[in-house]
Amino acid sequence: MKTPVWVVEKVMPQPDYTLLLTFADGEQKRYDARPLLEKAIYAPLRSLPFFLTARADCGTVVWNDDVDIAPEHLYECSVPVEGHLKPDTRTA
Repeated sequence: MKTPVWVVEKVMPQPDYTLLLTFADGEQKRYDARPLLEKAIYAPLRSLPFFLTARADCGTVVWNDDVDIAPEHLYECSVPVEGHLKPDTRTA
């Protein structure tokens, strides 16, 4: 079975509350997490030191056992990183 493209392989949290993400298909995107800070469930992310502890685990972004984000949401709501070309997905 092929890995879904929205599986998060790597995350690099940034001090501006964005996440630089690398997905299973090799595509790199930027996700703006600032709108999440308004939601009570994501209140811990308001602490920048905590936000910067983000890591990729089980195909998504997690901070601890209580705070994570659905990988499908990350994929759909992020924008391609400028200057990064999406990998060629054509078959030979």
